[in-house]
Amino acid sequence: MFAAPSAIPPRAGVGLKLAHADAILVDPARVGFVEVHAENYMGSGGRPHAMLAAVRELLPVSLHGVGLSIGGEGPLDREHLARLVGLAARYQPGLVSEHLAWSTHEGAYFNDLLPVPYTEAVLARVVSHIHEVQDALGRTMLLENPSSYAAFEASTMDEVSFIRRVVEATGCGLILDVNNVVVSASNLATSAAAYIDAFPLEAVGEVHLAGHAEDTGTDPPLLIDAHDREVAPSVWSLYRAVIARIGRPVPTLIEWDNDVPGFDVLAEEAARADHAMASALSRRAA
Repeated sequence: MFAAPSAIPPRAGVGLKLAHADAILVDPARVGFVEVHAENYMGSGGRPHAMLAAVRELLPVSLHGVGLSIGGEGPLDREHLARLVGLAARYQPGLVSEHLAWSTHEGAYFNDLLPVPYTEAVLARVVSHIHEVQDALGRTMLLENPSSYAAFEASTMDEVSFIRRVVEATGCGLILDVNNVVVSASNLATSAAAYIDAFPLEAVGEVHLAGHAEDTGTDPPLLIDAHDREVAPSVWSLYRAVIARIGRPVPTLIEWDNDVPGFDVLAEEAARADHAMASALSRRAA
């Protein structure tokens, strides 16, 4: 049991993979922190917990949930929430986060992060669920903006307005997934720059960067939030603009969850993020 939360430094980190644990333990300073998906550690023991405990001795941890179904129509799964609370108590992560999405319905679990329409009814439901999570955790959580492939006709407000109202109603923080912004803007023919201009950057506690794929079977190509390759140039460009706008370094995660390469590749991407962050802030100060 760790005595206190591990503050996340304003550096770049990586998602913790079992295959990379030894390399991280040998040279932990190559990254600022590690992030783990909460659902991968909801069992009571085994090798994953042994690995995470060893890494947690050397690096701070960000705990990222993918299964709470914050946007779901039904009530939150109390057992799942209790497991999340127990995991947070066990490892004392610096940050705990979830997605603006739903993944459960009438007892069925869908292995995906599904979008919500931006309506007053959904807003009230999301706000209620976030209050419940924060009360259970005894801390502020972060909420991540989604990647979008189509827009709901039922929506009565845009995504940024919805997110801003969630923050105002709950006091939660945000993960700004820059790759998701680029993917959504391309797919919906909107402006990524305008999205960032309107986004409540003051609430951002962590940034995510990832690679995306192109489905060239459509015209224009559909961008897919694939997490299976290097961060795209368009995402790096927007990331530098985001950091310059925020005006301070922000913990930044390199997400790479499919076709995962060796640790050296992830560490190099993290180093590139650290450099991009420093460069953006230096130009801002000039």
